[in-house]
Amino acid sequence: MNMVLPEYVLDCLNRLEKAGYQAWAVGGCVRDALLGKPPQDYDLCTDALPERTQALFSDRELVLAGLKHGTVGVVTPGGVVEITTFRTEGDYEDGRHPQWVHFVPELREDLRRRDFTVNAMAWSPLRGLRDPFGGQEDLENGILRAVGEPEQRFREDALRILRGVRFACRFRLRVEENTLRAMESLVPLMEGLSRERVFGELCALLPGITAEQLLRFAPVITGAIPELKPMVGFDQRSPHHAYDLYTHTAYVTGAVPADLTLRWAALLHDVGKIPTFTLDETGRGHFYGHAGASAEAADAILHRLKAPTALRERVNILIRNHMTRLEEDKKLLKRRVRSLGWEAVEQLLRLQEADMGSKGTGEEQDFDQFRRIRALLEEIRAENACLTLRDLAVNGNDLMALGLRGAEIGKTLNALLDAVLDERVPNHREALLRYAGEIGV
Repeated sequence: MNMVLPEYVLDCLNRLEKAGYQAWAVGGCVRDALLGKPPQDYDLCTDALPERTQALFSDRELVLAGLKHGTVGVVTPGGVVEITTFRTEGDYEDGRHPQWVHFVPELREDLRRRDFTVNAMAWSPLRGLRDPFGGQEDLENGILRAVGEPEQRFREDALRILRGVRFACRFRLRVEENTLRAMESLVPLMEGLSRERVFGELCALLPGITAEQLLRFAPVITGAIPELKPMVGFDQRSPHHAYDLYTHTAYVTGAVPADLTLRWAALLHDVGKIPTFTLDETGRGHFYGHAGASAEAADAILHRLKAPTALRERVNILIRNHMTRLEEDKKLLKRRVRSLGWEAVEQLLRLQEADMGSKGTGEEQDFDQFRRIRALLEEIRAENACLTLRDLAVNGNDLMALGLRGAEIGKTLNALLDAVLDERVPNHREALLRYAGEIGV
C-alpha cells in the first residue's frame, strides 16, 4: 500500500517525526485509501504526549476541546487535523466517555481500543501499513468485524451499534456473526445515547441505505426510532398492500432520491398508520386520517432527536400531504406551488411516486401520470407564471394609492393572486388595479 497524503497532513506528520516522535495516519482515512476512495478527513496518532503536540504546533491555531482525551486539533489550510496520543481507556460509565485515559507508547495498544477492524489500521510514509487485527483482509473479504470482544466494544459506546450499520451499508460489508449478534442484543443500550448523536448518525446513514439494508438491520433501526418497531410484521389487511407496514416503508425509503429530507419523510410517512387502523365488516383494513397522524408523530420524533427546525417542518409538510395526489391540472398545480413552494412540490411528487410503487401487489398503476405532471410543472416554470405575491404586477404601495389601509392590503393582494391563478385576471398592473377597485375587499 502506498497512501498519498495531502500536503497539509504531511506537514503535520513530518513535524512530529522530525521532533523524534512516531506519527501515523489512522482510522477511516486508511480504510478509504485501501478501498480506493478519497478520504473525507485525516486523523493522526502519535506517541507524543498532548502537551508536546501543543508545543510543536504552537505557531498554529489549535482546537483543544478533546485535550483531556489526548486530542489536539491543528487548523490547517485543508481543515482541522486531529492528532491524538496513543492511549488505552477505562470502562465507559455513560456509554460514551471512558472513566480514564492512559497514554501508552505503543501503536498496537491504541488500535486495540477502536471499534471495527477496518477502522483499526494505521499508515506511515516511513513504516508502511500496521494492521494488527486483520482489517485489510476483512475489507478484501467484505466483512465488518468488531475489534476484540464485540460486546465490550458496544458497551463502551452504544453508538457503535448504529455506526456499524452505517459502515456495513456504505461499504457493502457483511457483519460478522458474533459482531451482529452483539449489535442486536445490545440495542437497548442506545436508549441512553444523546439524541443529537443518534440523529447525526441516522442522517449519515439514511441517504445511502437501500430497502434491503433497512430490512436486514431492522432491529437496530427500530431501536434508534422505537416508533417504527410496531410496524415490523404489521399486516395492513389491504388488497393494495402485499407487504407488512415496515417492509413497505423500507421500499419507499429506498425508492426516493438520496436527499436527506426526502429520506426522513419516506421513513416516517406511515408512522401514524397503526394508531389509525380500523377493520370494516369485511375484514379489510383502513387508516383514515393517517397522513395527519403520521405528520404529528414524525414531528414529535424529529423534535425528540433535536433535528433542525427547517428539516422538521419540511418533513411535516411532505408527510401531511402525501395522500393528497397532485393532479394533472395546471391551475391546481399552480395553487400547490403557491402554497408549498417549488421544492416541496417536487419532493412531494417523488414521495408519492415511491409510495405508489412500493406496495408489492403487482396491480396496474398509472405511473406515467408522474411524467405528465412533471411536464406540466416544467410548462409552468417556462411561462414564468405568477405564483406568489411577489410575482404580482402590483404591490402594497399600489393598493395604498387606491386608499386601502392595514389588513385590507393583504386581503386584496391575496384576492388578486387567486384571480390570477384562476386565470380570471391577467397579471398586468392596470388590470389588477381595476379588479382591486371592483372587488372592494
